[in-house]
Amino acid sequence: MYTINENLKETTCPVHLLKEHFGETVQIHGSIYKIRKMRGFAFVLLRTRKGIIQCVYGESAEFSLEELTEEACVIFTAKVISEERAKAGFELHLISLRVLSTPAAPSPIVINNKQVDTSLENLLSYRPITLRNEKERAIFRIQEGLCQGFRNFLIKQHFTEIHTPKIVAAGAEGGANIFSLKYFGKDAYLAQSPQFYKQCMVGVFERVFEIAPVFRAEKHDTSRHLNEYTSVDFEMGYLNDFTELMQTELGMIFSALAHLKESYGQELSLLEVKLPEVTEIPVIGFHEAKDLIADTYGRKITDYEDFEPEEEKLLSEIMLKETGSDFVFVTHYPASKRPFYAMEAEKTVGGVPVTLSFDLLFRGLEVTTGGQRIHDYEQQLAKMQALGMHTELFESYLMAHKYGLPPHGGIGLGLERFTARLLGFENVRRAALFPRDIHRVMP
Repeated sequence: MYTINENLKETTCPVHLLKEHFGETVQIHGSIYKIRKMRGFAFVLLRTRKGIIQCVYGESAEFSLEELTEEACVIFTAKVISEERAKAGFELHLISLRVLSTPAAPSPIVINNKQVDTSLENLLSYRPITLRNEKERAIFRIQEGLCQGFRNFLIKQHFTEIHTPKIVAAGAEGGANIFSLKYFGKDAYLAQSPQFYKQCMVGVFERVFEIAPVFRAEKHDTSRHLNEYTSVDFEMGYLNDFTELMQTELGMIFSALAHLKESYGQELSLLEVKLPEVTEIPVIGFHEAKDLIADTYGRKITDYEDFEPEEEKLLSEIMLKETGSDFVFVTHYPASKRPFYAMEAEKTVGGVPVTLSFDLLFRGLEVTTGGQRIHDYEQQLAKMQALGMHTELFESYLMAHKYGLPPHGGIGLGLERFTARLLGFENVRRAALFPRDIHRVMP
């Protein structure tokens, strides 16, 4: 008879507890990462979920070294020995072996060096294998830590986590960058964002957030674009001012970076990450930023409605030099470049209607878009009609407005972009577990 017990226990010694067992014999499982044969003994590096552990094969081993194959999954019986020269502060002296599985073929790419020395194309094409590299794996441990930090902060701030549909009847952002699909004889789309749903849920929970995939059918083949990415979204009601959103995002980022520092030191050290100091973030208006860039670098302004990628980099350079901040909020974007639900400011800037919205730039790249939304039904309906939109397609969205919503707003942060900037990657694909771009739907 088998018994199911709610108190789950590992069948082998948890890696983080090995230091408590110096001089004792333990069992531990993992994959053979690398075998380094020396004169009279060998180092066997075991990849576990927490990191690489140095094992020593010597005369006391009751099995042959030839039984070990790189990437084989094994259970070792070993003695835990204190060893200051080992990275973990200890090593395992191997006694016996149980092989759980062996690879059917040698790895097509070398993954057990300090880093995978290959092209980005190979790195992504062999993703199920290259992610086993210690540094590649650390990227997504850090990304995990960011999500934990974001989530912890938002829950403490009384946000409710929600899960919105990814098959929708209409696009949130509009335009051509939307994936269409047939849905039981009807037209449907992959969600560009959870925008409509999180606004509706402000009328239910007041404060909501979601960390989930979104889809953009953009045909850009650049180092900053993905067709599927993870968006960190929050929406909060009863706003007094849209700057409350910026203050909340500052707190969220501060919390996440503090969590990384506290709990992910090993991964940060491995990737030589320099965490930014975030106690405050400078704020500059869109038109002021445009003029500042033009004056500082002698550039002619060619686009008066949005930033060019080069301008994002230049503005970040200016702010880093003047304020020491790796971040900058840019506010009051022109209404012509913001979605139909963006709340417009009462005053124009140079005769140009602007919105109560912002972007957050991090080390030269836009990682967040946010702002206050239109909450009044008549105002929202009028704006959609003025833009020639088919309001009947937005029936459930407008329903929330019709029956009352508080002043509200929110943000969407691109997790992969944020991770890439934090780790110093030029290409956002490095920070996507299995990236989807215009060329890639596998692996």
